[in-house]
Amino acid sequence: MLATCGFSVGQWGLRQVTRHGDGWEGRYSQAMTRPQDDPQRLLAAYDAQLREQAEMVSATSVDRAGPLWRGKFGDRGFVSYRTLDGYNGAALDDLIAQTVEHYRADGQIASAEWKTRGHDGPPELADRLRAHGFEPEEPETVMVGEAVLLAGDVALPAGVRLRRIDNVPNPYPEVVKAAAAQARAFGVAFGVEDAMRRLERNADLLELWIAETATEVVCVGRLEVVAHSEFAGLWGGGTVPDWRGQGIYRALTAARAQSALARGVRYLHSDCTAASRPILERSGLVPVTTTMPYIWHQ
Repeated sequence: MLATCGFSVGQWGLRQVTRHGDGWEGRYSQAMTRPQDDPQRLLAAYDAQLREQAEMVSATSVDRAGPLWRGKFGDRGFVSYRTLDGYNGAALDDLIAQTVEHYRADGQIASAEWKTRGHDGPPELADRLRAHGFEPEEPETVMVGEAVLLAGDVALPAGVRLRRIDNVPNPYPEVVKAAAAQARAFGVAFGVEDAMRRLERNADLLELWIAETATEVVCVGRLEVVAHSEFAGLWGGGTVPDWRGQGIYRALTAARAQSALARGVRYLHSDCTAASRPILERSGLVPVTTTMPYIWHQ
């Protein structure tokens, strides 16, 4: 799963992002006078609305094993759950072993992620995951907050514009350019074909955004609306090295927040690296927990 702070326009095309009318501006002004949200309230909303089935929306298949939701996303597996209460010792060991065998039996699966959260138990989970071949990756901070807090106008450098690319008549060439920019931003390649499949399956819930000059894409990110919830996620966001520090990521985040508000979304969330967290925290998102993916390879 892409797990770095998050790519958008209401009518698909090339227009500049603007505020969404007097109704939105009124809500924004009111929200800015509120005290900062209580992290425990936001964490409760996150746990209730963004785990289990909500993390399986774009899965190609899903099965259940006790408290686990085990999805397949092409050649990747992903494990979600709300709580592991009651699972420790041998019961927890068996649950992990069964999950490894579930993915090992599928010749198409190359890797599987077990996503842990810092506020979850049991304490022995990390050690038992390692014992079954799951390796930890870098921890990230889970940020949650009111979308309206991120939706203010942000000035762009001269010659840079924002636009949404998922709603153009032929998004494939645009996605190719966006993927190349992501590779420059993160140092790893991103799959164009996988992005196109996700776009086809979730066209009503997924927005791809870019910031560009006349000659190159300089920042990318996506907005993923979580069906049947108050949330949308900010994912895959990154700026190429030569354009960092000029407010482009903040502007792309604000554009996605505006689009989320226009859809009726209340909360935004993101799993953030240390580089992205300060930007979202200054905008009003709140750190509510940490997350660490554990990866098993076939």
